[in-house]
Amino acid sequence: MSPADPRHLADALPPASEILADVERAFAEDVGPGDATADLLDAKATATAVLTCREDAVLCGAAWFEACFRKLDPDVRIEWLARDGDRVAAGTTVCRLAGKARALVTAERSALNFLQLLSSTATVTARYVDALAGTRTRILDTRKTIPGLRRAQKYAVRCGGGTNHRIGLFDAMMLKENHIIAAGGIPAAVRAARMTHPSLPLIVEVETLDELSEAISAGADRALLDNFTPAMLKEAVAYTAGRIPLEVSGNVELDTVRAIAETGVDFISSGALTKHVRAIDLSLRLDVKH
Repeated sequence: MSPADPRHLADALPPASEILADVERAFAEDVGPGDATADLLDAKATATAVLTCREDAVLCGAAWFEACFRKLDPDVRIEWLARDGDRVAAGTTVCRLAGKARALVTAERSALNFLQLLSSTATVTARYVDALAGTRTRILDTRKTIPGLRRAQKYAVRCGGGTNHRIGLFDAMMLKENHIIAAGGIPAAVRAARMTHPSLPLIVEVETLDELSEAISAGADRALLDNFTPAMLKEAVAYTAGRIPLEVSGNVELDTVRAIAETGVDFISSGALTKHVRAIDLSLRLDVKH
């Protein structure tokens, strides 16, 4: 069963050119001028391989995995038995491959690195989504991603059933403490933001209920409640009464996220989805045909 509807994942998947660029960077650092050990294999030898997931996980990263092997062997055959967004149990055969032995051996590590990393992000996200089941709150990612792989990890968040926050500093404005101080307060910061980039969504970080009132009055699109206590969150929800969405950040962990959601906030953002990475245990076993 998928935590994310596959019909809504296609628009989150980075374009093929970006995925290929990710793969080329990975090969540049791993393969370099050539795989010296793979030279031990007959250039004409073929091989088959079976990919197994050794723990319960949410699969993500098939496009990167495929691109690694197709970069070295365009004719490689890959049969997927699970797709991105699927929950797979320990011991599940995820896919089977057949192609040139040298290509399979050389691409293996980079392909697994992508699949293990992105499946980890999707799996962690799914745990947070599960913890929020039955509430109206959605879990958001942040900009705390691995450099160079932001869109890949944000796609993985979607595979886990989560919701993407802004992609970067260019597609939304978030006024934080230093921005507000520099501008001379929340009203002045909001006015300046609207004049500078009137079409962008505007999020204002607040640390008190008084600041929340200022943000709403100034015309913020969303308020980011930073390190609010549970009592303050409940009061903020009651005061706001749906006028703007409320997002919670700071001190968000898997064991606290449910209690935060039960205060009635709209969003919870957590860097743990993309920052606290522990690779999913995947195994690729080859059978070389001589």
